[in-house]
Amino acid sequence: MTRSFRARLCAALATSAAFGLLMCATPRAALADGDDTALTNLISLASQRLALAEPVARYKWAHHQPITDTPRENKLLDDVQRRAASAGLDPAFARAFFRDQIDASKDVQNALFATWRATRPPEGPAPDLATTTRPQLDELTRTLIVALTRVAPLRDAPDCPSQVAQGIANWKTLTRYDAAHSAALTRALGHVCASGGVGATG
Repeated sequence: MTRSFRARLCAALATSAAFGLLMCATPRAALADGDDTALTNLISLASQRLALAEPVARYKWAHHQPITDTPRENKLLDDVQRRAASAGLDPAFARAFFRDQIDASKDVQNALFATWRATRPPEGPAPDLATTTRPQLDELTRTLIVALTRVAPLRDAPDCPSQVAQGIANWKTLTRYDAAHSAALTRALGHVCASGGVGATG
C-alpha cells in the first residue's frame, strides 16, 4: 500500500461507518492530502450502498415482493434531481449516477435470489425494510450527493475512467471486497466520468 493511497483511504473511512473497523495508523495530518480523496470516498459510499442490497433482498424474498419497484425507483430519482439542483450539482449527472446505484443493487439482489432458489433460502428473520434498511439508504443518498459535488471536477479529466478503475482496484484489494459484488461495484460507478464507463488499470 502506498502512503498516498493509504492517506486517501483513511480519509474516506473517516466518513464511512461501514468500514470503521479498518485500522488506519497514518497520522491525522497526513489525511486528505491526495487529489483523489473525493473519489476514494465516493467508492466507499457506493460500496456501503451495495452492501445493503442483501438485507433488501432478504426482506423482498421473505415478503414475496419483486426486486424491481419502478414507482419507488422513479420517486427516488426525481428526489435526487431536486437535491442535486439545490446542491449546485448537475441533476442529470446525479440521476444517471443513482440509476446506476439502483441497477447495481438489483444485480446483487437478482444474484441472491438465484442462489436461494438453487440452494436454500436465507435463514432467520429479514431486517425490516421501512425502519432499518431504508433509513440507511436515505442517509447514504444524502451523503452520496455531497460526495458527487466533490468528485465533479474529475468528471471531464481525460484520464477519469482510468482513475476510477484504479480506485476500484485499490478499494477491492485493501478491503478484501466480496468478489461476488465486483461487477456490481463497477456498474455503480459507470457514470462518474462524463465520458461514461470505467477504464483499464494498466
